[in-house]
Amino acid sequence: MKVLVVGGGGREHAIVRKLKESRGVTKLYCAPGNGGIAMDAECVNIAATDIDAMVRFAEQEKIDYVVVAPDDPLAMGMVDALSAAGIPAFGPNKAAARIEASKAFSKDLMKRYHIPTAAYEVFDDADKAKAYVKEKNRYPVVIKADGLALGKGVLICETEEAAMNAINSMMCEGAFGASGSRVVIEEFLTGPEVSVLSFTDGKTVVPMISSMDHKRALDGDKGLNTGGMGTIAPNPYYTPEVAKVCMETIFRPTVEAMAAEGCPFKGCLYFGLMLTPDGPKVIEYNCRFGDPETQVVLPLLESDLLAVMQAVTNGTLADCEVKFSDKSAACVILASGGYPEAYEKGKAIAGLASGQPENGGAVVYHAGTKQEPDGALVTAGGRVLGVTALAPSLKEAIDAAYIAAENITFEGAHMRRDIGARALAAKEGKEG
Repeated sequence: MKVLVVGGGGREHAIVRKLKESRGVTKLYCAPGNGGIAMDAECVNIAATDIDAMVRFAEQEKIDYVVVAPDDPLAMGMVDALSAAGIPAFGPNKAAARIEASKAFSKDLMKRYHIPTAAYEVFDDADKAKAYVKEKNRYPVVIKADGLALGKGVLICETEEAAMNAINSMMCEGAFGASGSRVVIEEFLTGPEVSVLSFTDGKTVVPMISSMDHKRALDGDKGLNTGGMGTIAPNPYYTPEVAKVCMETIFRPTVEAMAAEGCPFKGCLYFGLMLTPDGPKVIEYNCRFGDPETQVVLPLLESDLLAVMQAVTNGTLADCEVKFSDKSAACVILASGGYPEAYEKGKAIAGLASGQPENGGAVVYHAGTKQEPDGALVTAGGRVLGVTALAPSLKEAIDAAYIAAENITFEGAHMRRDIGARALAAKEGKEG
């Protein structure tokens, strides 16, 4: 089969490398891809959001299957357009992608179907939003842009002043464009966070290995929110008992709710969870594989990814075996100096051979790299590389990822030094 992966980041590189292992794949394309992905698939210079050009390319090249990985093209209806052209694709259609594209839609869905989440209100009017925050007078308070905002549309405000600034920034100054013209204001939940990606064909839901993301830019969960500075899997807080509760109160009810609403969800449904003192609650849904969670979850998948994806598309997931390794995985992100704010591009990357670590022991997923005409790799994004290692224990996986990451250099590179530290402490606490 000829397979096309849409997107050009670390998540897409992880998908490409796992699809390369699939028996049914004879030719692999990625659009637009990046410098590292080009070493594993044929990159095509089409923007991930250019639906017409993507469908045209798929038709011309007689692509058998398309994996639409990023949120924007899903929310814009790329799967709908491919389906209309008779090309099977992995990912939700436009109606189902609203579960991420509109936080108001997802919160209202949870309220209607009694799926546990934070208490909230939705506002289209900035003055009413401010009045509500002042009236509640409970901090921290969470303020979210309703639409897609590159993972940066969620602000945790510790004071009234910070909350007023957040509302002004989103609703009056247009910090996130149209995405912030409507906001969701919700209570601040506490407890360990867990990410659970799941395969679902609209009827059956199969959770993948749990993971833990590290969103803040600096050690000790300090600094600005980023797209993610590293991940580990599995998440030690996500016990078999917690998994059972999540399946009964969150996973299955969500899939059933989407079907009942007339927009069954087919694809990868991401559950961002908080394990609160009152039990697991949904912080957010994503309509696609998480980034960088995918970089630790997919390497642990032992089943054929293409076969699982086709079962999702065909509605036969209940008959498909989805098996994961019992190893642990850790991913450390190497980021450009200044990220998540302004950063420079074009810095030469040293310590890689054919895009991978020279000494082995880890895999590098390219998030923001570009190949120069002479073949040299340079930085081309905020998050540049994800260095992932697998091992029998979490500590061994973390150590191996850091050893590999230390040997890769570029000017201004920075990484968090505590990826997985909280998970290790939790693990030791449980075992102790």
